[in-house]
This record gives sequence, structure tokens and C-alpha cells, in this order.
Amino acid sequence: MTVPTRPASPPPSASRNRAAGPLTALAVDLGSDTVGVWAAHHGTVNGSWNDASNSTGTPVRRGRVVDVDGCTSLLTRLVHRYPQPVPQGGVVVACRPVLASEADQETTRRVLDAVFAPERLVFIDTVRAAAVGSGAAAGRLLVVDIGAELTEVALLQDGRVRAARRTEIGTRDLTRGATVDLIGENVLRHIDDLRAGPDASALVTALARGILLVGDGAVHPGLATAVSGLLRVRVHRAAAPRTAALNGAGLAAMSLLRHP
Repeated sequence: MTVPTRPASPPPSASRNRAAGPLTALAVDLGSDTVGVWAAHHGTVNGSWNDASNSTGTPVRRGRVVDVDGCTSLLTRLVHRYPQPVPQGGVVVACRPVLASEADQETTRRVLDAVFAPERLVFIDTVRAAAVGSGAAAGRLLVVDIGAELTEVALLQDGRVRAARRTEIGTRDLTRGATVDLIGENVLRHIDDLRAGPDASALVTALARGILLVGDGAVHPGLATAVSGLLRVRVHRAAAPRTAALNGAGLAAMSLLRHP
């Protein structure tokens, strides 16, 4: 996780209609297709970026926030769906795609500052959060996260990313000419890259355990079978593959709140 310096105070409009109170733990996952927010004692709310799409497209594309105002607007409306207002200035843990750039992270921070005015904002790689949310973070683990527009492959050691690869392809591309086999071959290529690197021995141990498959691809018919067949290893679907990362980020937020 990356712990940035405390952000500057947001403009007054960011906290309008927000309730003051003790710090609360929040988790946010800004996917390329859906957005999810978890808040302690409030539960989870989910929405689709299609609700904020316009002639130029959706606010998040290929894992990057490309429309700060549109993203802020939808996220604000989503949070207001909670029956009780979420206290301002909480501890926020936000998922980010593995290998995200500093510029991408800074843009996401602008959105989260405007919506939540967090006391503390921490980023966690989506693959790491998914492992935590699936209860599988211990030891060496290979996580494959196939989302709507991104595929992330990461080798984890006790919950920390040891090596990773990513490609801008996902389940949404299946409606644009991509095939299940193409996505599976993309995963295989990333694993071959890791196998040729300095973490080859750790990868062997992780593969013996099997692959943890998360994201929208984990529920897509035939994709898990294709990946398993190409790699000749077991593929374990997370119990809640679409929300595993958000659940893990929520656990991280609760831990940070209890042990700052």
C-alpha cells in the first residue's frame, strides 16, 4: 500500500450535506465498468459508470480516471444512496490497478478528496486487495484479475506484490471482437514473462497451489476453463469475484482505523 501525505482540505461543496462525527473506515473500487463503495456500519453500494457516460465515453477507461468531474458526480450520488450520511474525514482505502502510474493515482486522489475529504487516504493494488478479500493472502499466490477492460497478473508473497504484469484487455472486449482464447493466451504470456524472470522459483510454488481468479472474468462462461487448460493448472474462482477487491480494501481500512 502507498500512504501519501495528508491531502489538502477539499472545497466546501465536497462536504455539503455530510455528517460530522468520529472517523469511519471506507473502501472504494473504481473499476472500468462498475464502482463500489464500502463503509463501516453502512454496508456496500454499487453503481455503473454507464450512468455517467456521455458522448465522450465513461469516466473511467482501462482502469484510469479520464473524467474527474463525471467520476466525482457519480461517486457522490452513489454515496448519497446510504440511508444515513457517511461521516466526513474518514480513513479511505482505494483500489488501484497494479503498476498504476503516479499520474493515474493522483487523478484518482482528486476524485476521492472531493467526495470523501478523507483524514487519511491509502492506495492498495487491486490484486492484493482481492487476495485479502478472498482470505488467500498468506504464502505465495498467483492472482489473475480479469476485469472489464484490464487483465492483471500478479505474484504475491504473504499479501504483497512481488512481480506483476497488466494488459488493456478484458471481458468488455469480448463484444468487440476479442475471444476467450485471446484473453487466456494473454494471461499465459504474462505468466511466461514472470517465469523467465528472477521470481521463477516463487512462481513455481504459487502455480502448484493454483491460480486465484477474480474480477468479471471469473464469472464469464468458459474463461476459467480456458485459462486452466492453457496453463494446465488449477484455477480457483474467488467466492465473490466481483467484490473480492472491495472486501479486501474494506478489511484494510478497518485495520488502519484500529491501528493507525
